Amino acid sequence: MGDTILKGMLLDQTMRFTAISGKELVREAQKTHNASRVCTAALGRTLMATAMMGTELKNEADRLTAIVKGGGPAGNIVCTARPGGLVKGYIENPELELPLAPNGKLDVSMAVGWFGDLTVVRDLSMKEPYVGRCALVSGEIAEDFAQYFTVSEQTPSLVYLGVRLDGASGNVLSAGGLIVQPLPGCPEENVSLAMERAEAIQNLSILLEKGHTLEGALREILAGLTIEVSDGFAPRFSCDCTRERLERVLISLGKEELTDLIETDKGATLTCHFCNTAYAFGEAELRALLLEARPDGEA
Repeated sequence: MGDTILKGMLLDQTMRFTAISGKELVREAQKTHNASRVCTAALGRTLMATAMMGTELKNEADRLTAIVKGGGPAGNIVCTARPGGLVKGYIENPELELPLAPNGKLDVSMAVGWFGDLTVVRDLSMKEPYVGRCALVSGEIAEDFAQYFTVSEQTPSLVYLGVRLDGASGNVLSAGGLIVQPLPGCPEENVSLAMERAEAIQNLSILLEKGHTLEGALREILAGLTIEVSDGFAPRFSCDCTRERLERVLISLGKEELTDLIETDKGATLTCHFCNTAYAFGEAELRALLLEARPDGEA
C-alpha cells in the first residue's frame, strides 16, 4: 500500500482538508540521510507538511520551500515541494540522537529548538517569490505550521503530523499528517465541530500503522463531518538536482574562486544537501566553466 495524499471538503464544503500517509516517503529520507530516530521524526514531519502544502502548486516550475530554524542541536530543516506531491529535504545534523522526552516520546522539540522561526517561500515563477514567516512556538513542527497558517496566512488551522518509529531498530512504522482549514464564510459552529476532533486526529498514524488506508483512517477519526474526497496524489521523496545546476553554481562563484579551485585543488566535488549525490568536476571541466564566469561572480 503506497503513500497517498488526499484533498477534499468537510462539513458540507465549509472546510477543506489535506491528508497524507507518508511511511515510504519518510523511510527514503531516513535512508538518504542516515537519520537518527529523533531526526527522522523531525524531518519526516516537515517533509509531510511541505508535501501537503505543495499540492497547491499549479505549474511545473513552481516550488514551495519550508525552512525551520529553531536553534536546536539538530540544526536547520529545509524541505522543498514540487507539484504532484514530490518533495525533498534535509536536516543539518541528521545523526543527532537524544534521550526520550519525559512523556516517553521522541524529543523532537529539544532537537529542533523553538528559538527561531518557520519560513515558507512560494516561488511561483513570478519576479519575486512570496515569503511568509512566523516565530516557532514549540519546535514540534505541527504546532509551528498551525501557527504559520494563523499568523502569516490568517487561516486558523488544525495541523497534525506524526511519525511512528520502532524503538529498537528505528524503522519507520507509519507516518501521517492532516491539515484542516475553514473556508471563507465557514460557520463558527463547524470550526468548533472540527476542533472537537483534535484528540481523535492524534490517532491517525496509529491507525495507519494498524493497516488502515488513509481514507479509511480519515473516515474513522472524522466520522460525521461529511467527508468529500476530491483529489489524490502519490507523494515521493525526489530530488531534482542535476549536473547542469551544479555547473551554474560553480559559474556563479566567479573567475577568482574558480581559478583558485583549478590551481589549488585541481578540481571540485559538490554534494547535494537534499540527496547526498556527489558531482565531481575535473580541472578541464572547471576551465571550460571559467570561460563563462564573470569577474564579479554573477553568471
